[in-house]
Amino acid sequence: MPVINCSTVPKQWYQRRVRAEEEGEPMEPTESASEAAAMEACPVIVKKQSKPKAKRKDNVNIVFIGHVDAGKSTIGGHILYLTGQVDKRTLEKYEKEAKEMNRESWYLSWALDTNDEERDKGKTVEVGRGYFETDKKRFTLLDAPGHKCFVSNMIGGAAQADVGILVISARKGEFETGFDRGGQTREHALLIKTAGVKHLIILINKMDDPSVGWDKNRYDEIVNRLGPFLKQNGFRPSDIKFMPASGLTGANLKEKIDPAVCPWYDGLPFLSYLDSLPSFKQDQTGKPFRMSIVEKYRDMGTFVMGKVISGIIAKNENLTIMPNKTTVQVTDVLIDDEDSEMADCGDNVKLKLKNIEEEDVSAGMVLCSLDNHCKIADRFLAKIQLVELRNIIAPGFNCIMHIHNAVVEVSFQELVGLFDKKTGKRMIDKEGKAVKPRCAKERDVVFAKLQCSSAICIESFDQFPQMGRFTLRDEGKTIAVGMVLKASDQLFTVSNN
Repeated sequence: MPVINCSTVPKQWYQRRVRAEEEGEPMEPTESASEAAAMEACPVIVKKQSKPKAKRKDNVNIVFIGHVDAGKSTIGGHILYLTGQVDKRTLEKYEKEAKEMNRESWYLSWALDTNDEERDKGKTVEVGRGYFETDKKRFTLLDAPGHKCFVSNMIGGAAQADVGILVISARKGEFETGFDRGGQTREHALLIKTAGVKHLIILINKMDDPSVGWDKNRYDEIVNRLGPFLKQNGFRPSDIKFMPASGLTGANLKEKIDPAVCPWYDGLPFLSYLDSLPSFKQDQTGKPFRMSIVEKYRDMGTFVMGKVISGIIAKNENLTIMPNKTTVQVTDVLIDDEDSEMADCGDNVKLKLKNIEEEDVSAGMVLCSLDNHCKIADRFLAKIQLVELRNIIAPGFNCIMHIHNAVVEVSFQELVGLFDKKTGKRMIDKEGKAVKPRCAKERDVVFAKLQCSSAICIESFDQFPQMGRFTLRDEGKTIAVGMVLKASDQLFTVSNN
């Protein structure tokens, strides 16, 4: 066979060969012996076009809330199974273990209730977390505890959510227990609104229970009692959606209910309705980065978890952690436990941080852009709505404040004004001066100056709503909700040392 000098092969032949390689088709046959030999001997370097990355689906954070034993974890576990996140073998294992403990109906909840305490008592303590996808969106599922002893954990879950799923038990007596004064249905609905969740799905569960039997009258009774209460707490009719379901059987979760079982409901099933919701993404171009830390842990480095409040973060970017004012580097970005190059507003993320130890981080700290830090303050002016009080509130009253993921003790310094619900403005006296009340009672809306026991990361509501909303609690109950109007520029605790 003659020796082939590839440099002498005609340019036209190379062009034909490259085109054939790129298109993935055989080259047209040639009559030239030299070209046929060159095809075998001369290599052709082809620059293959890399496939464009599939556009990432919109991320939506949903949180399951409601009274204890309403079926939140069972519904969440069933959804993970229906969307392929939990396989049938694992579910059969849970079912077998639950049966051995005489807890047959709890096995679905074990997909989210992972520790022994939660499984033994059947009560969620920590906020469970799961992920699933539909045709159009990907979801972060947060399972909040329903027991009144763990409301602080529920508030942390609500702070990360875009959509709230209020689970109601239709079983006789259970709805009434949760909805009556002191029940967690009322408190959770109020807290989810305070957290900034604008869309609420009310999933009326246990419709298959023998005491209900998919009865429309029972469904309507619950809707008629809950609707006015939700409207009173600021939810518009367009922001709420009622639907019946059964977490145990999976009815109306993924597939439509059989008309033979429930002929009166013809709406979308739960997952299809979630898929139809509009995008919650906002344009973050040029906005400073903010992420309130929910949780931290150590795993070959320091990891923090939270929801991106504002801005965009990318790998190897530097941030400032407040109030420490420590500069850290983000070495890894994880979304749904998968590596990502970046994350933007609304994503629930895990970030691996460099230059800081895990013990130097705590919940309520905030990651900020290097050139734009959040405010640090221990005094602020707020507008507060009092919702449930045993007595009156006056200057000197102390309680616990939950703001984003921070928890701090606060004291009322001064009541500086009273809000007139009829006019929508501050009350003024005959001389045109603002009315300063000596005290405030239940259902009043007041303007007050509050003093924190220590400095916290805080922003005014008009700048960063998620960092300007707060809840006040006392003796295990939510007594008020409010918004930050202005934070002090000078730290009182520092100036008095």
